[in-house]
Amino acid sequence: MYIADMHCDTIYELLLKEERGEPAQLRENDLHIDLRRMKEAGYILQNFALFVNREKWPHATKRAEEMLALYEREIKKNTDLIAPVFCFGDIELNQAAGKMSAVLALEEGGILQGSRELLEHFFEKGVRMITLTWNYPNEIGYPNMSKDLFTPDVEHGLTDTGRELVEAMERLGVIVDVSHLSDAGFYDVAECTGKPFVASHSNARSVCGAVRNLTDSMIRILGERGGLTGLNFCPDFLTTPVIGKENPGTLEAAVNHARHITDVGGIDVLGLGSDFDGIGGHRELPGAQTVPLLAEALGKGGFKASEIDKILSGNVLRVYREVFS
Repeated sequence: MYIADMHCDTIYELLLKEERGEPAQLRENDLHIDLRRMKEAGYILQNFALFVNREKWPHATKRAEEMLALYEREIKKNTDLIAPVFCFGDIELNQAAGKMSAVLALEEGGILQGSRELLEHFFEKGVRMITLTWNYPNEIGYPNMSKDLFTPDVEHGLTDTGRELVEAMERLGVIVDVSHLSDAGFYDVAECTGKPFVASHSNARSVCGAVRNLTDSMIRILGERGGLTGLNFCPDFLTTPVIGKENPGTLEAAVNHARHITDVGGIDVLGLGSDFDGIGGHRELPGAQTVPLLAEALGKGGFKASEIDKILSGNVLRVYREVFS
C-alpha cells in the first residue's frame, strides 16, 4: 500500500515556526506531517503547497519565495528520505531509490500576479500544481467563499487573464487545481482545458453542503475528463457543523464521502487531499501516521483492495503521469 497526498500546508506552518524562533524541521516535528511519519506510514508522494493568505501577506509573491526557500532547504537536508519532482520519471526514479517524492504546488493563484513570466519562473523551480484561488478574488478568478459558507458563486468565474494562464499551465505541464474556485470558475476550467484537472482537496457537496465541496455534476465532469478530487480530512467539509457543538471528524464520514464520490464519478475520480497542517485537526486522522487507518476503514466500508490502492495513490499517479511534462 502506497500513499500519495495532493495537498498539505506544512511548509507554511514550518515557516511560521521558524519566524517565531521555534524548531522547524520537515524531518521530525509536532505538525500533522513530517518525513519520519510519512515514511513509516507508506507514503510515496506528498504535494507541498506554498500557501499565501493575501490578507496577511499582500505581497504574495515575496511570501511564496520565502516558503520556496525553506522548502528547498528542507529537501536538500533530507535527501536520504525524499527528493523533488520535476517530471513523472522523477517519481519512478525516487521510488526505485527507496525515496519519497515531493511535488511543489502553489495555493493562491494571486502569487503569479497575472504574469506568464512568474508562471514560468515557478515552473522552473518545480511547481507542478496551482490552486487557482484561495478565499479572495485574484487576477485569475473568483473563489467560493460566501459569508455563510453554503452559497456558491455561480456568476463569477475565470477572468480573461485567468483563461490565458490556465491554458499556459496546460502547455507547461502544470496541473490546474480548482479547489476553492467558484462554481462558475469550475465550469470555465472544464471548458477551456483539454487535459485532466483536479480539485486537490475537496469533498462531495451532496454529503456536506459546504461550498468548498463539489456538486455531483462537477464530480461527473472530473470523472469524464480523467481528473480527480482529493478527499479532504477537514471535519467541517466532511459533516455539516452544528453551532455550539464540536465537530471532531470521523473515519465514517470520510468513507461516506468516498462512497458517494466514487458512486457518482467512478472509482478513478478519487484520491487523497488531506489538507494536513491547513486544517485544525481530525480526531481519528490526526496526522500522516494515521492514514493507514483510512485504508482499513475503506475496506470495512466495502471498497475492494484494488479500489483502495487507486484512492490512496494509483489515481493520483495516473493523472501525474498524463499531465507532467
